Amino acid sequence: MTRSRTGTSYDLVGPSGAPVVVLVHGLGLTRATWDGFVPVFKQDYRVLTYDLCGHGDSDLPQEKPSLSVLSHQLLNLLDELGIARVAIAGFSLGGMINRRFTIDHPERVSALVILNSPHERSPEAQRLVEERAAQTGAGGPAATIDATLERWFTPEFRKNSADVVAKIRAFVIANNADNYTRNRQVLANGVIELIRPKPPITAPTLVMTCEHDSGSTPSMSHAIASEIENAETVIVPGLQHLGLIERPELFIQPILGFLASQLSKIGATA
Repeated sequence: MTRSRTGTSYDLVGPSGAPVVVLVHGLGLTRATWDGFVPVFKQDYRVLTYDLCGHGDSDLPQEKPSLSVLSHQLLNLLDELGIARVAIAGFSLGGMINRRFTIDHPERVSALVILNSPHERSPEAQRLVEERAAQTGAGGPAATIDATLERWFTPEFRKNSADVVAKIRAFVIANNADNYTRNRQVLANGVIELIRPKPPITAPTLVMTCEHDSGSTPSMSHAIASEIENAETVIVPGLQHLGLIERPELFIQPILGFLASQLSKIGATA
């Protein structure tokens, strides 16, 4: 683990000179989200993982969190590392951050992977996510963690992999309560600025979610893809929001296939 000048903790592994792939985690989690991905990805790519502002080992943000603030965190890190162009895979909130980054800095993005990330919601669904954010504000991350874990993992996984679920619980509970609440508000309200983006996203894009992800539904993924020319969509059967931890191989292979098809056209980027 290394820390940037601006307080972002990160890891950068893989062959020097290979195309760079950035992996962006979701709300309340850390770069350890990608522990099942990095050993495979680093065989062919330079892999950058980092902790979002106020998450894991990274410093709290100096500004009120927003998609733009979180996008600037990534921009500052890439600039410090001298990385000109990257493919970015983002999970949940991370899939909102990488869309914001791509809209703002299209010249820096060679490919985009959006995983289990929300989009335009129905009025009822929007009310639910706003209520959850308000509950978090009242009681901190612990206030909603049990219901959250039920949405994130299948009942079988919660029963048979209790140690992994406990680890995720610990990551979430360890968050600064105010920062977590503010980021949950970004997750609730930030999608508004990503709907039908102008200018449109033009980077090659893969959109994935799980069949039973109640907050980042298959219909949302199809909607995201419909707004990006030639975007591909993959729906992983049977899983919920944190399917990429429950069954990482079901995500790794489609992502690697997509990256190979896109980045082979570009060559090394750093």
